[in-house]
Amino acid sequence: MCGYAVIDVSDRRTCTYVECGVLTPERTGTAEIRLGNIACWLTDVINELRPTVMAVEDVFCGKNPRSALALAQARGSVLAVAGLSGLVVHSYAPTVIKQSVTGKGNAGKPQVAKMVSALLGLRTPPQADAADALAVATTHGMRFDIDRRTQGTDGATRNAKVFQPKVVQR
Repeated sequence: MCGYAVIDVSDRRTCTYVECGVLTPERTGTAEIRLGNIACWLTDVINELRPTVMAVEDVFCGKNPRSALALAQARGSVLAVAGLSGLVVHSYAPTVIKQSVTGKGNAGKPQVAKMVSALLGLRTPPQADAADALAVATTHGMRFDIDRRTQGTDGATRNAKVFQPKVVQR
């Protein structure tokens, strides 16, 4: 599964919701087919919504090395799509993301979803993986120097779209 989120970030670091969702390849396919599907879907999302930068979550190495390997492979597909799309990628540790969004580096998924919904003015929290993606995008939007990365050649500051794919192994 790959949660993704797109937000607009103003020059005042105000984040506005654009879209989020979860890309779910069929479990019956081989790893290369599932990774290829994720790459194709992400390419479609990028082509449609035209983000200007990508933020991703650092790979979390839990107790299961097999899951960590699958996550790393999927993250590699995401990074390859970013590179082919000309997007600069910024990466954040899970504790940094949780701290940024909730104020606690050890916050649980429900708390992250609730806070992201509040920050972006959503009436209902999105699916957990999409909420995680929104948290990464929001973290980047609040932390990164918006003026420097969005200033055009004419000196005008433009709104930045932050795209965040978050890969989850199930």
